[in-house]
Amino acid sequence: MECSAFLLLTLLGSLFVEPGFGQRGDMDLNEWMKEKEKLIKNLEDKLKNVEQCKNEIEALGTRLNTTVDELTRQKAEMEKLKKENEGLKTKLDASEKEIDKLKQNSDETAPQIAFSASLVNTGEIYKGPCTDKTLIFKRVFSNIGNAYNLNTGIFTAPVNGLYYFTFSTYGYNTHTMGAILVKNNVRQVSVYESPSADGSDSSSNAAVLQLAAGDKVYVELWDNGRVFDNLNGHTTFSGFLLFSL
Repeated sequence: MECSAFLLLTLLGSLFVEPGFGQRGDMDLNEWMKEKEKLIKNLEDKLKNVEQCKNEIEALGTRLNTTVDELTRQKAEMEKLKKENEGLKTKLDASEKEIDKLKQNSDETAPQIAFSASLVNTGEIYKGPCTDKTLIFKRVFSNIGNAYNLNTGIFTAPVNGLYYFTFSTYGYNTHTMGAILVKNNVRQVSVYESPSADGSDSSSNAAVLQLAAGDKVYVELWDNGRVFDNLNGHTTFSGFLLFSL
């Protein structure tokens, strides 16, 4: 503002020291003064415009500085996000490798073992009472891993692990109906029904057994018991590996 006032005073001084000013006897002084006032007014307006432009430039500079600061902040934030993204990508790659490794190990070390069978594959049979009480399930529905022997009725564990077994029996009321799940000649769980007036009985049971490779599991008749089966599959024996140990 001081610069503008100084400029205005300088211009005014130049106006009043115009050469020949004192020799203009024929000039109308009022007209001359009006022209000079008009000129001064124009100069004042121009000075105001200059001040306004200056203020606008200063405001623009402030906004520009604010924009630069914001861009700098956003750039720093983007760099931070970029580093975090790289860290997440590294962790993701490591997780994918670990999953692939676990999957590969699972495919290599976890055998697929499962079987399911019923007592007869043709006709019908009444089994028992008898001295050889091991039930041989001849009709094999599935035998993944070939751990079940359809000639002996015995399942032999191929690997150490936790196994699930289930069995069901059906019989008529002429004899006791029952069977026992046996592991290495040791009884585990059983089913039992004494003769009743309803004509027939059925039952089932299951167990989860921890087996070592080579352990044998089978189903045998209850003492003096009898079971029945035909192609409807009333008397069955099934099992599978839950997971290896």
